[in-house]
Amino acid sequence: MDAALEAVITEILSNQTDLTIATIREDGYPQATTVSYACDGLDIYFGCSPRSQKALNLARNSKVSLTVTPPYTDWNSIRGLSLGGRAERVTRQPDRLRIEALFFRKFPYVVQYTSQDRSELALFHIVPEVISVLDYTQGFGHTDIVTLATAK
Repeated sequence: MDAALEAVITEILSNQTDLTIATIREDGYPQATTVSYACDGLDIYFGCSPRSQKALNLARNSKVSLTVTPPYTDWNSIRGLSLGGRAERVTRQPDRLRIEALFFRKFPYVVQYTSQDRSELALFHIVPEVISVLDYTQGFGHTDIVTLATAK
């Protein structure tokens, strides 16, 4: 991947707090919801109830699409990401602790909602496969497509 494009992607991911993620429902329809997330480079993480519709959808089908859009003042300043990939549930304790630390750094207030029993939180790692980088500052509708080596 081009280093400048990777820098744009990581800058957008690092500076936003929420994304819209689409999972696939049992009936085949997409379900889009907004979640807060933390990231480490291109590695994106979110959490939800293990009984949530998102978690149930992902247990059946790990494919996801998501968008991240920084605020903009007009269409000529739109920048954002549209990403396709897979969401894998994180179960290994060392990985969970590292991801929780990312969340606590980004969202310090989350600590008040946590308990010693973290079983009520399913953590997911989104593995990007293709990323559309929208940058209308380069012209209306300008998009760069990045296909990552992880794509199947």
